Amino acid sequence: MALVPSRTALLVFDLLECYREAAEQAGVIARMRGLVSECRGRAIPVMWTRADHREDGSDLARTIADVDNRHRAFGPGNPRPSRPAHGAGSAAYQTLSELGQRPEDYDVPKHRWSAFHGTHLDTSLRARDIDTLLLCGGSTHVGVASTAYAGRDLDYQVIVVRDGLTGQQPQRNFFVEHVFPRICRVRTADQVLAALDEGKAP
Repeated sequence: MALVPSRTALLVFDLLECYREAAEQAGVIARMRGLVSECRGRAIPVMWTRADHREDGSDLARTIADVDNRHRAFGPGNPRPSRPAHGAGSAAYQTLSELGQRPEDYDVPKHRWSAFHGTHLDTSLRARDIDTLLLCGGSTHVGVASTAYAGRDLDYQVIVVRDGLTGQQPQRNFFVEHVFPRICRVRTADQVLAALDEGKAP
């Protein structure tokens, strides 16, 4: 599997301060810092998605779900939230500092799970003739999955970086083993880098 660097972008999904614990538990911070650095060295654009919600909750999704993000049923003792845990501009919505986001990178604020929904992501990729998206971050079965589905439906070549994912372990394993291989490719960070080197112009 060769990947052409000039047709490839790295999308780091929601590796934010408010999700630091999940990133630490998954052990992805150092690995993703390395992948970001290696992609920069190959002139691959780095894109950072981040949750971005109004503090008053007026732009929250209206979809009614049965359970919260910890799979606890909503009810009198666990009401559905009407406001986000953090508001736009909060330090909690900033990318993990160790990952080294730069001003020249692409900042992709989003208001729904998919990084494509209502953002400039598709336009920015197409403007650079990019057709391949390296996808990492979390939560695997929520935002990463939503973005992978959307990317597939927009005819992008999506590659999920399996050792760069966060989220609950059972769901993460299920998606990596049984869901993502059906809609895209799944590779380790080392495999991705090898494929990029293979696809370099002579």
